[in-house]
Parts: sequence; C-alpha cells; structure tokens
Amino acid sequence: MYFIVVNMIQQDKAMTLLELNGMVRTTLERGMRDEYWVEAELAEARETRGHCYMELVQKDSLSNTPVAKASAKCWKQTWMLMQPYFERATGQPLRAGMKLLLRVYPNFHEAYGFSWIVTDIDPTFTVGDLARRRQEIIAALKAQGIFDMNRQLELPMFAQRIAVISSQTAAGYGDFCNQLNDNPYGFRFQTTLFPAVMQGEGVEQSVIAALERIYEEVDNYDCVVIIRGGGATSDMSGFDTLALAENVAQFPLPVITGIGHDRDESVLDMVACIRVKTPTAAAAYLVSHLLKVSDMIDNMNERMMRCATMRIEMQKMRLARLSERLPSVFSLVKVKREAHLDALNSRLVTSVRQFLDRQAHRLEMLGQRAAALDPKLLLSRGYSITIHKGKAVRDKDTLKPGDEIETIFEKGTVKSIVK
Repeated sequence: MYFIVVNMIQQDKAMTLLELNGMVRTTLERGMRDEYWVEAELAEARETRGHCYMELVQKDSLSNTPVAKASAKCWKQTWMLMQPYFERATGQPLRAGMKLLLRVYPNFHEAYGFSWIVTDIDPTFTVGDLARRRQEIIAALKAQGIFDMNRQLELPMFAQRIAVISSQTAAGYGDFCNQLNDNPYGFRFQTTLFPAVMQGEGVEQSVIAALERIYEEVDNYDCVVIIRGGGATSDMSGFDTLALAENVAQFPLPVITGIGHDRDESVLDMVACIRVKTPTAAAAYLVSHLLKVSDMIDNMNERMMRCATMRIEMQKMRLARLSERLPSVFSLVKVKREAHLDALNSRLVTSVRQFLDRQAHRLEMLGQRAAALDPKLLLSRGYSITIHKGKAVRDKDTLKPGDEIETIFEKGTVKSIVK
C-alpha cells in the first residue's frame, strides 16, 4: 500500500522531457551568461547550409585517449567572416587534429540538446601549435640524418624525363605541361603523370603511393615534380606530415615541388631538392635549367673553336717564320756544301797529283833498271849473245851437236853449227 501511494505521488510530480530540458536551458542561460575561451582539439568539422558544425575533444597527454567531448556550432553569419580570416592567418582550413582556442557560450535546445556556440577562434594559437608540430617533424628528420638528403642531389644536366605527381584534372597540371611543351627554345620533354590526391585528408598516403610507383621504374626518369593547382590554396596540411617528408627526403631522384602557396614553406618544400611556388614556375625552372646547359655547351663550342682557331693561326705564323728562314738556311747549307765540295776537290786533286808523281817516279826507276839490263849495252862492252831457237843460251849443256846457233855482236851476227 505504501509503494502504491509513493508511485502515485511521483507520477503527480513527474515532468515531461520538454519541461526538464527547458529547466536545463533556463538554468544554463541564468547561470552561464558569459563567453569562455577554451582549448580543444578539433575531431571533426563540416559545413551545412553555411553553418560550421564541429566536434571537439580533449585527450589525455599520456594515453592520448579522450577525456572530454563536446559539440560546437558556428552560425553562418559568424562563420562567413571567421573562416577566411582563419585560413589567411594559418595558411590552411579547419581540419581534424588541429589545436584550437575558441570563444564559446553554452546553448541548450529542448529538441537538439547541448552544444557550444562558437563566436571566435584565435588563429595565433593554432599557428603556434602548427609551428611546434612542424619543428617536431623537422627535428625528427634531422635526428634520422635524412633532412638534407634530397636537397644534396643535383638535377641532371639533361633533365627531360619528368615523373609528375599531381591530380589528373587539376588546372595546374595542364599549365605545367603547356609551359614545358610550348617553350620558345624547342626543347623536348617527356612527362609521365602519376595521379594522386592533392588536397584533403588523403594527400599523404596518395603521394607516397605515387612515389612508390615511380621508384619501381626509377631508371626511366631524371627527376620528380610534385605540383598542385586549381584547388583550395589554403589546404596545405597534407604536405606537413612526417611520413611524406621521410619518403621525399630519401627519394633517389631530385624532387621539385610547386604546390602553390606563398605564405610559408611546407615541410615537403623544406626537404625537396628544389622548391618553387607554382606548377608553371616548376616548368619554367626545368626549361631554364636546360637553357643553361644549352648555353654552356654553346660556350664550350665557341671556346673550342677559338682555341682551334688560335692554334691554327699560331701554326700559320710559325710556318711563315720558317718560310722566311728557309732561304737563308738553304743558302747557308749551299755555302757549306760548296765549301765541302771544294775541299774534297782540292784533296782529290792533291791526291791524284801525288799518285801521278809516285807513278812517274816509279816509271823512271823502272826505265833506269830496264836501260841497265839492255843487251845492247853489254854488246857495246865487247860481249856477245848466243841465241838458239830465239832464246839466249845460258848453259852449253843445253846444246846438242848439230844445233844451229846464232851469235850476236855489237856489230853483226854469226851463225854456226854445234859439233
């Protein structure tokens, strides 16, 4: 009986949900009339009919698990002014993972429940947090010893085989190709597109996947160009990640970035070999690089031609000098040869004369000897010569009886018979 009475009393005092929510709303409006600055991490942000709906979270610093959650709204009139200011100041739009400093006041609606109404966001707080996170990424890259690896690579002299990472439908990719192909010097480039998501949450994984595809055929390319254009110029958060920076820093080909922002360098820009602002600037850089190589080759050709011309002129001058000296040289040689011939002639004449004198003296001696041996000289002295068969008889034993001999005297001859 007691419990029945109590239940009847409770039923009489029970409120409807609308009444209860209304009491909560009234209590909040009376007890929390001020606006409050609150630090929170943005878990989600979406726009609907011009209003921005956010999910805020606070995580434990050690376990990284949520310890508080809340919904927040920024009405259209406020969001239209706040959004461009925030993006200009931070260089990127609101995205999950950002640390925010928001000015809010509580709002409770009987049908939609509790939420915080955002009236302002301090971008300097977010910029400081982004800078801190960027410095943490840079410090991690330097600790690994890879921060300067790609920057130390040199662009090949003839960088004409280009691997391009970009969105296939992006206007920036078309501008890049047109700038390359329509260069005024007639240089030819071979471009291969590796499509990737260039804005939003999928940038990191998409660009890394494109780099992996290029790496599989790395010998076919001279460099990699990462460009974007035609999208939101402020959505650069995907290029400020550790994983993407590690892949670019260690890539074996020089990487050129032209991701289209002027305010600050992204971490991707910092580790890339070459950083330019826009896709067309990337194309202009490649054309300019090839032009410098072409000019260098032309200059080398001119230097070689000048050197060759100088050598030829020097040889011509040397030949001219030799030609001028040749007559005097030949004259000197002629004089020397003539003097040598005269000396030889004189020596020959002297030698012949001496030879002839010696022969004449010899003949004279031989004549004297011949005269001394002349038989007539003996006959004049009273001697005679006996001849047998035309030969002088020196021994009587050579004669036989009956031989006819002839005896010659100074005056006359006598023939006789041997007995």
